[in-house]
Amino acid sequence: LEKSSRQRRIAGLTLLDGAHLIQAYQAAQGIPLKLIISELGCNNTEIKYLLGRFSKYAEVNTVMLSDALFRQVSPVKTPSGILALIAIPLSEPNTISDNQVFCVLLEAIQDPGNLGAILRSAAAAGVSDVYLSNDCADAWSPKTLRAAMGAHFSLTIHEQSNLTQVAQRFHGQVIATTLHATRHLYQTDLTGPVAFVFGNEGAGLSPEMLQAVSEQVTIP
Repeated sequence: LEKSSRQRRIAGLTLLDGAHLIQAYQAAQGIPLKLIISELGCNNTEIKYLLGRFSKYAEVNTVMLSDALFRQVSPVKTPSGILALIAIPLSEPNTISDNQVFCVLLEAIQDPGNLGAILRSAAAAGVSDVYLSNDCADAWSPKTLRAAMGAHFSLTIHEQSNLTQVAQRFHGQVIATTLHATRHLYQTDLTGPVAFVFGNEGAGLSPEMLQAVSEQVTIP
């Protein structure tokens, strides 16, 4: 699960690393399927507090590993001392509803850290739904989850989406960001429902995606 996106998709499971992410999950989603703790982690103040919060739930499955074994399964070089196993929330790839007023569409974002930062920014700005093309980095990899810092749990994330279909179905403005636009963001009327489209780190947005939007802007 830590290394293979294919295995995560097959199992429908992923790993959360660290007390902060697990707290964010608990606040938004509930109880993880399993907690995995190192011997040293049991003595960490933040982890002890978190375990105390979970202790009232009889269904929490907790496993303790030796520090050496925990280091082997940890997704980071400096282990946090606690991992959680969770089910990846299900969402339909291309579903658009009439009450969606602020969405983000992401085409071929390659770096998990970049993807996590975008998700974190989107959640802070009040975005409800994020649509990812099928060549985006895995939204539920441990690296993306760490970079997003809990944003996953306040967003609906639609992976493997056909972004041109989503753009055509969205009932408001669909605004693409591109270096070649003549208008910039601060000249744009953003009232009403808006979907922003962001492209690949190097290549930007595809010609097909640019044709599917209602407006193109640059960010000075």
